[in-house]
Amino acid sequence: MIDLPKIYCAIDTPDFDHAKSLINQIAPAGCGIKLGLEFFNSFGPDGVKRVMGECDNLSVFLDLKYYDIPNTVAGAVRAASKLGVDYLNVHASGGLDMMKAAKDACSEGTKLIAVTILTSFDEQAICAAGYSAGLQDRVLQMAELTKRAGLDGVVCSSYEIKSIRDACGKDFALMVPGIRPAGSNSDDQKRIMTPAEALNKGASHLVIGRPITNSDNPAQAAKDIIASL
Repeated sequence: MIDLPKIYCAIDTPDFDHAKSLINQIAPAGCGIKLGLEFFNSFGPDGVKRVMGECDNLSVFLDLKYYDIPNTVAGAVRAASKLGVDYLNVHASGGLDMMKAAKDACSEGTKLIAVTILTSFDEQAICAAGYSAGLQDRVLQMAELTKRAGLDGVVCSSYEIKSIRDACGKDFALMVPGIRPAGSNSDDQKRIMTPAEALNKGASHLVIGRPITNSDNPAQAAKDIIASL
């Protein structure tokens, strides 16, 4: 089995030629690709297939964050996982039954993970959204529910890596966004950390977008980050 990359570069754009150019620069540097809602809503499943045809053995994380009743999410996961992506996700807040249905519907070659709390949230923001206080406790609770549902891991911030790793074990995948190399702009992320710090804490994979894609030389930016690990 081919080892999956440590870094997934977030490429979310309605410009397919731009996406293709970025992929052809970044993938040879050793990065996987994260495709999100803007890309998928622009190009759909055929766009994902076209991207996967750009480079041999390209690893794709399809970041669609499904959240609905169990039967609806199961159908969506069944269709999306047939594309052959390495990672696909749902929302843990959809609950145990939804996650179990999604896992049962997921193709064997695709790892299904669950979003806990988005990294754009901080303590004040989750309270305003109706969650009880204690952001890290809520994330850990969702991670434990995800493991109970049989999923392969979670999307979490770097701040929760250690507690989830301790509770859910070494084989539970932790996909960590909100990663910023030293000196980078935090943009709209609230809970951030450098790549080396996050991996040292126990992250399985890092999601890095704008520090690579907005660089004058995306390939070199990706290489520099990988070298820093």
